[in-house]
Amino acid sequence: MRDKVTSARRWVVKIGSALLTADGRGLDRAAMAVWVEQMVALRAQGVELVLVSSGAVAAGMSRLGWSARPKAMHELQAAAAIGQMVLIQAWESSFGEHARRTAQILLTHDDLSDRKRYLNARSTLRTLVELDVIPVINENDTVVTDEIRFGDNDTLAALVANLVEADLLVILTDRDGMYTADPRHNPDAELIYEARADDPALDAVASGAGGALGRGGMQTKLRAARLAARSGAHTVIVGGAIEQVLARLKAGERLGTLLAPERGLLAARKQWLAGHLQTRGTLVLDAGAVKALATGRKSLLPVGVRALQGSFRRGEMVICVDPEGREIARGLANYSALEAQKIIGQSSDAIERLLGYIDEPELIHRDNLILV
Repeated sequence: MRDKVTSARRWVVKIGSALLTADGRGLDRAAMAVWVEQMVALRAQGVELVLVSSGAVAAGMSRLGWSARPKAMHELQAAAAIGQMVLIQAWESSFGEHARRTAQILLTHDDLSDRKRYLNARSTLRTLVELDVIPVINENDTVVTDEIRFGDNDTLAALVANLVEADLLVILTDRDGMYTADPRHNPDAELIYEARADDPALDAVASGAGGALGRGGMQTKLRAARLAARSGAHTVIVGGAIEQVLARLKAGERLGTLLAPERGLLAARKQWLAGHLQTRGTLVLDAGAVKALATGRKSLLPVGVRALQGSFRRGEMVICVDPEGREIARGLANYSALEAQKIIGQSSDAIERLLGYIDEPELIHRDNLILV
């Protein structure tokens, strides 16, 4: 299975607070520089990268001189606000040493559960990657209203892997990977090199305990791997302090724990699309559009749509039918019903003139379309 790591073209790399802040002593800029050097080398090899970085709360605590993680929500949010400035500046500076551009994106889980915001985030990330910019993503801890947990960024990283259709999620942690038992208490514990993400036996060996800065532990990383597997991504849980860890993973070295999805990337994503959302409307296609969808992996352009029915928002699932009314596909609409009504039957070049703006040239992008 290690060939899946070496051949992966799009990586999401998640780095935890304990690694980034040297267990609360402030940002470990030397360690950050080492990871950045490896990520820059990966990018030079053609790997597309998205970085999910924890550390804002811990960096803020260090700047404020707090040794213990606060309990009060307003204090956690204040620490996050202060620490996020420190964190993003450190990443920008480190990547800048290699003339690499970065972008800051703050997300909450709500951003990825709301269909319209999901598509907006997806479009932004896709554009940044196409512009050869490395997105640096963190949870927007300053505005979340539920309990801020260290494990949230493991989950967030998995959702980002779903969002950008990543081939590989790499979770860098302060452990070398998943073990058959807790190696801190059992000298006979053995590293689990490879397994299926959905293997129920893994639940028994995943520790639920986190560190002083964290609230996650290995259980959240296992859960993240299972979330990433829904869209077909492989996950590696591996020690971030291992020398040249990212470069060695790329070279195919057997490091950490590799958790594989049940299905391949495309098949898993299509199943996720098919079962995840309710349909909100119908698009009636002309014969040319039907043929294009049926004979090749094509996006649906406005010019190929004759009519529409229903009321749907951007990001909601719609059914595509042929001129006789037979369903041939379904997918996530890039435009609302009101917007789509103005552009159907028109070329993509006319979208901006007709609407006054353009979000996407496609009515449904091929990555968000499934044939039925």
